[in-house]
Amino acid sequence: MRRKPCLTTEDVRHIAAACRAEASILQLAVTVAITDDSGHLMYLHRLDAKTHTVDVAVGKARAAALMRNSTAWLEQRVKENPAMAALGFMAIQGGLPLMIGSDCVGAIGVSGAKSEQDEQIASAGRAALRT
Repeated sequence: MRRKPCLTTEDVRHIAAACRAEASILQLAVTVAITDDSGHLMYLHRLDAKTHTVDVAVGKARAAALMRNSTAWLEQRVKENPAMAALGFMAIQGGLPLMIGSDCVGAIGVSGAKSEQDEQIASAGRAALRT
């Protein structure tokens, strides 16, 4: 039987703290969502961001987890092949998978700022993942 790493509550807290710290440095009000590898929500924090950012952040994290790739990558694929939009994924930059080796253990989705800034905050969280 194959053994696969998974996120713990402590991992999620550490990743979320790094995202919140980066958002604070950038002085941005965003929502941060962290999912497990199947796209189920493990963490959500809305940092004075607009209400719609909750659904967008969760959608970005879910898409990154299920596609095992960034939502920026997915956004580019949809531009190249609009039929991919029918998959129903949030194809907007700001979602990143959390990988340990070749295993996806979860994902981060951030919403509330420019897409590049959302991804920058998600990247700070991903960098905090202890492998």
